[in-house]
Amino acid sequence: MKSRAIIVAGIVTILAVSSVSAQQSTQKWGAHIDFEAKPGSKRTIGEADFFLPLMQDGNSLFFGNARLRVADHDNHEGNLGLGYRKMLEGGWNLGGYGYFDRRKSETGNKFNQVTLGAEALGRDFDFRGNVYAPQGDTVRDLGTTSTAAASASTIIVSTSTLQEMALKGYDVEAGWRVPVWAAEADRQLRLYAGGYHFSDNGTRVSGPRVRAELAMYELPALWKGAQLMLGAEYQDDNARGGQGFVSVRLRIPLGGEKDSSGKMHFQERRMAAPVVRDVDVVTRSVRSAPVVETATALADGRAFTVVNSETTAGGALPGAVTAAGANSVVILAGTFNTSAATVLQAGQTLAGAIGVRTASGKTAMTPSATINATVSGGSAVDAANNSTISGLTVRNTGSAGTGARGVGVIGATGVTIANNTISASELGVNSSNGIVISGVASATITGNTISAVGNNNAAVATAVNVFSATSTVTLTNNTLSASGSTTPGFNRFLGLGAGSTINTAASTGNTATTGVCLNLGANGFASFTNGTTCP
Repeated sequence: MKSRAIIVAGIVTILAVSSVSAQQSTQKWGAHIDFEAKPGSKRTIGEADFFLPLMQDGNSLFFGNARLRVADHDNHEGNLGLGYRKMLEGGWNLGGYGYFDRRKSETGNKFNQVTLGAEALGRDFDFRGNVYAPQGDTVRDLGTTSTAAASASTIIVSTSTLQEMALKGYDVEAGWRVPVWAAEADRQLRLYAGGYHFSDNGTRVSGPRVRAELAMYELPALWKGAQLMLGAEYQDDNARGGQGFVSVRLRIPLGGEKDSSGKMHFQERRMAAPVVRDVDVVTRSVRSAPVVETATALADGRAFTVVNSETTAGGALPGAVTAAGANSVVILAGTFNTSAATVLQAGQTLAGAIGVRTASGKTAMTPSATINATVSGGSAVDAANNSTISGLTVRNTGSAGTGARGVGVIGATGVTIANNTISASELGVNSSNGIVISGVASATITGNTISAVGNNNAAVATAVNVFSATSTVTLTNNTLSASGSTTPGFNRFLGLGAGSTINTAASTGNTATTGVCLNLGANGFASFTNGTTCP
């Protein structure tokens, strides 16, 4: 806010002084304002450029300059500067200038910069160079990201910060007047080629820049002292890629120049030429080197055990889960191929993606893990009382005629099945069930993608099968599908046994993509996103 107030105050001062200078008739160069529109291939820029002579004689000019640039993506910048130019014999104008720059970037961060530049503007050739030096806080944090991965029997958390930084640098260019018109003509075409380089702490933005500039003076259709400048520009760098611009710049004189029937000499005209410099405080977003720590607990503070497929074969998975004991948390890492059911113990949690934290308080989610089972006539995973299955991909493929289920809740109560991808498929004529709930059992099933696939020999496929009258289920925000059978009604996204119970109040937000609802007389109903219910 403070820097913005300084820029606004500078602009107001320039306008006020310009009003006074308009009444003076002894100056060779008067105040003016340039308006520029600069549409580009990747962004569009607009500029207002106030130029105010402060002191001058016949051969030299000391001036103030205030610029305000706005661009799309809520990006704008202000520049306040002072400059000096002097005409030399032989047709050269030498100059130097300094600016204070303030930019608000696309991310909302504000950066300060000092720009120093020098120029030599000649009859046929131009040379320019600028140096850019960010000031104050040149690095701003954009957010911290932590990721977790298993390493043997531990979980490693890597934390890095995305940072936006202002880069110091320079640019140079050389120009040539194309001799289409004489040097004193009211039309001048110049071509420029140069390059730029910005860097800091290993981050680099550098590349070539070329541009063309057609300046038109003393236009009959405009007022005295007006100028119109048309331009085209292209640059290409390692960070932002190639981008091009075209530009239209209109000069409006504010008065104060000497009233003379003669035209200005080419050297005099160029004393008030726009200062050419980079349009931005150049910034880049980079990620810091990661800080690596070991997770010591779950995000909620509970202890855990890691079972990693790199060190535990798929056939050993059931034994490793059993060894962890009741009420434990087992985090799986990797992919486990097994032909044996994994049976949980009371109060046990089996998880893939789950939140962990380090001793310093960093938190992250572990990746999902996969169980590929070929358990014929049974489940890939069987739940126990008060157990939880979360953040896993569970698949079970049964052999011909034996049936298969992904997760079984058989006589277990208080089970939670959350945020998994669960599937079962059967190669023969027996049934396949994504989840089976039977006996004196209850489960909350939420946020899962559950599917069952039968075969074309009239095998029954059921995504969620609530089998018995003593089973209770809550279904919320699941995606259910059943397919594969050629017999009508045998593909069932939800099967409800006679007398089974659905928690109606909570069973909402589900999606059924394929299959039908089988209702044998359930209590309550589950609702789906298309407005239907089952039953």
